[in-house]
Amino acid sequence: MPNCIITTNLWFNGNAEEAANHYISIFENSSVTQVHRFPSSPTPSAVSFTLNNAPFVAINGGEGIRFTPAVSFQVECDTQEEVDYYWERLGEGGDEKKRAAGWLVDRYGVSWQISPRGLGTTMGEEGGEKAAKVAEAILGMTKIDLATLEKLR
Repeated sequence: MPNCIITTNLWFNGNAEEAANHYISIFENSSVTQVHRFPSSPTPSAVSFTLNNAPFVAINGGEGIRFTPAVSFQVECDTQEEVDYYWERLGEGGDEKKRAAGWLVDRYGVSWQISPRGLGTTMGEEGGEKAAKVAEAILGMTKIDLATLEKLR
Protein backbone atom coordinates (compact mmCIF):
# COMPACT_ATOMS: atom_id res chain seq x y z
CA MET A 1 0.00 0.00 0.00
CA PRO A 2 2.55 2.63 -1.08
CA ASN A 3 0.10 5.52 -1.38
CA CYS A 4 -0.93 5.81 2.26
CA ILE A 5 -0.53 9.17 3.98
CA ILE A 6 0.52 9.37 7.61
CA THR A 7 -0.81 12.45 9.39
CA THR A 8 0.37 13.59 12.80
CA ASN A 9 -2.50 14.58 15.12
CA LEU A 10 -1.76 16.92 18.02
CA TRP A 11 -4.19 17.32 20.95
CA PHE A 12 -4.66 20.86 22.27
CA ASN A 13 -6.90 22.42 24.90
CA GLY A 14 -8.78 25.11 22.95
CA ASN A 15 -5.78 26.68 21.20
CA ALA A 16 -5.37 24.39 18.18
CA GLU A 17 -5.84 27.19 15.64
CA GLU A 18 -3.36 29.44 17.45
CA ALA A 19 -0.80 26.62 17.56
CA ALA A 20 -1.25 25.75 13.88
CA ASN A 21 -0.81 29.39 12.88
CA HIS A 22 2.28 29.65 15.09
CA TYR A 23 3.89 26.59 13.52
CA ILE A 24 3.14 27.60 9.92
CA SER A 25 4.76 30.99 10.60
CA ILE A 26 8.02 29.16 11.38
CA PHE A 27 8.36 26.56 8.62
CA GLU A 28 8.50 27.15 4.87
CA ASN A 29 6.06 25.30 2.60
CA SER A 30 3.44 25.39 5.35
CA SER A 31 -0.20 26.43 5.46
CA VAL A 32 -3.56 25.89 7.10
CA THR A 33 -5.50 23.67 4.72
CA GLN A 34 -8.84 23.48 6.53
CA VAL A 35 -10.50 24.70 9.71
CA HIS A 36 -13.15 22.30 11.01
CA ARG A 37 -15.94 23.86 13.07
CA PHE A 38 -19.04 22.69 14.84
CA PRO A 39 -21.95 25.05 14.08
CA SER A 40 -22.57 25.54 17.79
CA SER A 41 -19.03 26.72 18.66
CA PRO A 42 -16.82 29.58 17.49
CA THR A 43 -13.74 27.54 18.46
CA PRO A 44 -12.57 25.13 15.76
CA SER A 45 -12.84 21.44 16.59
CA ALA A 46 -9.70 20.83 14.53
CA VAL A 47 -7.31 22.55 12.15
CA SER A 48 -5.63 20.73 9.27
CA PHE A 49 -2.28 22.16 8.27
CA THR A 50 1.05 21.31 6.68
CA LEU A 51 4.57 21.92 7.94
CA ASN A 52 7.11 21.77 5.13
CA ASN A 53 4.46 19.83 3.16
CA ALA A 54 3.96 17.21 5.92
CA PRO A 55 0.30 16.84 7.02
CA PHE A 56 -0.81 17.61 10.57
CA VAL A 57 -4.11 18.03 12.40
CA ALA A 58 -4.40 20.14 15.55
CA ILE A 59 -7.37 18.93 17.57
CA ASN A 60 -9.14 20.93 20.29
CA GLY A 61 -9.66 17.86 22.42
CA GLY A 62 -9.88 19.52 25.80
CA GLU A 63 -8.08 18.95 29.07
CA GLY A 64 -6.68 15.71 30.32
CA ILE A 65 -4.12 14.77 27.69
CA ARG A 66 -0.75 16.48 27.71
CA PHE A 67 2.29 16.30 25.49
CA THR A 68 5.38 14.51 26.80
CA PRO A 69 8.97 14.24 25.53
CA ALA A 70 8.21 10.60 24.71
CA VAL A 71 7.19 11.98 21.30
CA SER A 72 9.16 14.77 19.67
CA PHE A 73 9.74 16.35 16.28
CA GLN A 74 13.28 16.45 14.94
CA VAL A 75 14.29 19.44 12.83
CA GLU A 76 17.52 18.65 10.98
CA CYS A 77 19.60 21.73 10.18
CA ASP A 78 22.49 22.32 7.78
CA THR A 79 23.86 25.52 9.32
CA GLN A 80 24.21 27.22 12.70
CA GLU A 81 21.94 29.95 11.34
CA GLU A 82 19.17 27.36 10.86
CA VAL A 83 19.80 25.89 14.33
CA ASP A 84 19.57 29.38 15.84
CA TYR A 85 16.40 30.25 13.89
CA TYR A 86 14.44 27.13 14.85
CA TRP A 87 15.76 27.21 18.42
CA GLU A 88 14.58 30.78 18.89
CA ARG A 89 11.27 30.52 17.03
CA LEU A 90 10.14 27.18 18.48
CA GLY A 91 11.51 27.94 21.94
CA GLU A 92 9.84 31.37 22.17
CA GLY A 93 7.52 31.26 25.19
CA GLY A 94 8.47 27.66 25.97
CA ASP A 95 9.77 26.12 29.16
CA GLU A 96 13.39 27.33 29.58
CA LYS A 97 14.05 24.61 32.17
CA LYS A 98 13.28 21.86 29.66
CA ARG A 99 16.10 22.63 27.25
CA ALA A 100 19.06 20.29 26.93
CA ALA A 101 21.15 18.57 24.27
CA GLY A 102 19.30 20.25 21.41
CA TRP A 103 15.85 19.47 22.84
CA LEU A 104 13.29 22.11 23.76
CA VAL A 105 9.65 22.24 24.80
CA ASP A 106 7.60 24.92 23.07
CA ARG A 107 4.85 27.15 24.47
CA TYR A 108 2.26 24.44 23.79
CA GLY A 109 4.22 21.66 25.49
CA VAL A 110 5.39 20.01 22.24
CA SER A 111 8.97 18.67 22.29
CA TRP A 112 11.37 19.46 19.47
CA GLN A 113 14.91 18.29 18.69
CA ILE A 114 16.93 20.89 16.79
CA SER A 115 19.83 18.86 15.45
CA PRO A 116 22.48 18.80 12.73
CA ARG A 117 21.60 16.96 9.55
CA GLY A 118 23.45 13.65 9.41
CA LEU A 119 23.78 13.24 13.17
CA GLY A 120 22.25 9.77 12.99
CA THR A 121 24.92 8.67 10.51
CA THR A 122 27.72 9.94 12.76
CA MET A 123 26.19 8.27 15.81
CA GLY A 124 25.90 4.95 13.98
CA GLU A 125 29.47 4.75 12.69
CA GLU A 126 31.47 1.59 13.29
CA GLY A 127 33.85 1.64 16.21
CA GLY A 128 31.87 4.22 18.09
CA GLU A 129 34.78 6.47 19.11
CA LYS A 130 33.52 9.48 17.14
CA ALA A 131 29.96 8.77 18.19
CA ALA A 132 30.95 8.71 21.86
CA LYS A 133 32.78 12.04 21.57
CA VAL A 134 29.87 13.64 19.70
CA ALA A 135 27.32 12.28 22.18
CA GLU A 136 29.36 13.55 25.13
CA ALA A 137 29.61 17.00 23.54
CA ILE A 138 25.88 17.15 22.77
CA LEU A 139 24.96 16.14 26.31
CA GLY A 140 26.95 19.14 27.57
CA MET A 141 25.10 21.58 25.30
CA THR A 142 21.77 23.28 25.60
CA LYS A 143 21.45 24.55 22.02
CA ILE A 144 23.51 22.63 19.48
CA ASP A 145 26.80 24.27 18.46
CA LEU A 146 27.66 22.94 15.01
CA ALA A 147 31.24 24.27 15.01
CA THR A 148 32.04 22.26 18.14
CA LEU A 149 30.52 19.11 16.66
CA GLU A 150 32.33 19.55 13.34
CA LYS A 151 35.66 19.50 15.17
CA LEU A 152 34.75 16.07 16.55
CA ARG A 153 33.60 14.46 13.29
